[in-house]
Amino acid sequence: MSEHQCAPGCGHPSHGEAARAQEELAQARRDLGGEFPASASARVTGVPVTPGTIPGVGMARHHFVPATDKTVHWGHFSAALAPLVEVQSGDFVTVETLTHQAPDDTERMVRGDPGAESVFRWDAKQKNVDRRGAGAMDSPVGAGGGLGAHVCTGPVAVKGAQPGDVLEVRIIDVHLRPCGNPQYAGKAFGSNAAGWWGFHYGDTVEEPKKREVITIFELDTSGERNWARAVYNFRWTPQTDPFGVVHSIMDYPGVPVDHSTITKNYDVLKGYRIPIRPHFGVMGVAPATSELVNTNPPSFTGGNIDNWRIRKGATMYYPVAAAGALFSVGDPHASQGDSELCGTAIECSLTGTFQLILHKQGSLAGTALEGLTYPLLKTADEWIVHGFSYGDYLTELGPDAQSAIFEKSSMDRAMRAAYRNMRHFLMTTQGLSEDEAIALMSIAVDFGVTQVVDGNWGIHAIVKKSLFPADRE
Repeated sequence: MSEHQCAPGCGHPSHGEAARAQEELAQARRDLGGEFPASASARVTGVPVTPGTIPGVGMARHHFVPATDKTVHWGHFSAALAPLVEVQSGDFVTVETLTHQAPDDTERMVRGDPGAESVFRWDAKQKNVDRRGAGAMDSPVGAGGGLGAHVCTGPVAVKGAQPGDVLEVRIIDVHLRPCGNPQYAGKAFGSNAAGWWGFHYGDTVEEPKKREVITIFELDTSGERNWARAVYNFRWTPQTDPFGVVHSIMDYPGVPVDHSTITKNYDVLKGYRIPIRPHFGVMGVAPATSELVNTNPPSFTGGNIDNWRIRKGATMYYPVAAAGALFSVGDPHASQGDSELCGTAIECSLTGTFQLILHKQGSLAGTALEGLTYPLLKTADEWIVHGFSYGDYLTELGPDAQSAIFEKSSMDRAMRAAYRNMRHFLMTTQGLSEDEAIALMSIAVDFGVTQVVDGNWGIHAIVKKSLFPADRE
């Protein structure tokens, strides 16, 4: 398989490889006797699987990266992270991801799953993944300070990728990670945390005004039910972690909730069926810096975009900022609405299969990727551009950027960025004049709030492919 550098929409024969990968994944699941690789370590070898080629799959260069305490980086990105595997342009990679909210209900989201158990193991003597965030290791709330919440699997290096290139990520497959606890066979679970960082916090009508609430949801992994139902909710109470630190609020990710200290309310959202649309809240490439960067704020290299449209069948394009690109994925969601208003989605562990295609800088002229400075999303019917309050906040806000971004974000700036990015997209890909692009945006482009909870607020702009002349889709 040679390095693929085609422009979006080209008819190169290798584009058919995505369909073949789907069939080979299905065959791999059949060969392994069940969902693959929901927990390959448990169902195949009995010990954690290391990154490498998927066993039993005939197609060359299809890689597998499990989620274990040795393969995740929690709450931070960096150009200095060592890649778990290096792939060629055009290769496929299947990646397991775990939700950082799993310890909200350990019995349902951790117990019996060797990968999850290895990542979330934390007792008085041992904490398998110590650093959680980009902050100080001696932070009073815990190592890393919780400055970055997400469990990310990776990174995956792409051979030959350099700053100025663009990485195309095709999302071939996404499926739920089944619960490993036999008591809940055939189910998966997720957690929605209405936290202190939510847009709603303090702007409530019931008492106490400032409260944090967890809602646990159940999903079906058999494919018979495509909706989630609420199981119970509870208000956060001060939790003492295994090292003795008391967390009066949700200020540190992965604190195991002691269910003897909470009151469960099972009378929650009765009769409501929440349509599932599995997607990855965090997906992208490394920043240019070798310093540790908080995973919470998104940027031009992607990261915590929190757009539910980044799902199976979609394609993302990311400007490469570091050698090797260093692709990581995490923050898996079963469902989310635009804005992610209360702070989280239905946070639910997922497994995804991706095709990674490198577009070298010299091949971008005349394509939709020319001059790309923002994450670009393509679906079957739409092109979607993303705008943030600060697209490259690490550069724009100076040495205090990682704290300043939480103080300076605004919807006005995010909307301005989305407008400018869509203007660029229309003028570059459609050959429109600026006046034409502005008119088209006002009458046919839908702007929406992506999220208002991630520090660097986001607006997306959607344009239907059907608007374009047939030769320009």
